[in-house]
Amino acid sequence: MRAKQKNRLILAVVIVLFVAVSVALALTALRENINLFYSPTMIVNGEAPRDHTFRAGGLVSVGSVQRDPESLAVTFRLNDGVNEVTVSYTGILPDLFREEQGIVVQGRLLPDGTILASEVLAKHDENYMPPEVADALDTAKKIGVTDTDKE
Repeated sequence: MRAKQKNRLILAVVIVLFVAVSVALALTALRENINLFYSPTMIVNGEAPRDHTFRAGGLVSVGSVQRDPESLAVTFRLNDGVNEVTVSYTGILPDLFREEQGIVVQGRLLPDGTILASEVLAKHDENYMPPEVADALDTAKKIGVTDTDKE
């Protein structure tokens, strides 16, 4: 093998290694920053990750909002028509946040099954429902109907 061929081969190997390392780093970064959506039923069934941030959505259950009068802490239940999960959040809620309204929260699942939310997003008008929440509610209704029919 000539010196010129050897140099080209070394250059090609270095380029391939550089590309492989770059792709591996990019995929790792994407995996860590992806926030998948889970409905309350999926969370109750144990499908939500316990060690990763995710999004959850549904309707705020009637009579479930409890505010701490001395801080910005609030807890409420989120439902999809079949199951409920408790959400704990500290911060200012969106102006459009209220009971029986569709919302999406972003946070982590605590060992007791409560979602510790870092962000709460409310729908922006009376006719809008986040697509993930609408799909989760439809799926939950279908599952609920199917479960009742089986009994």
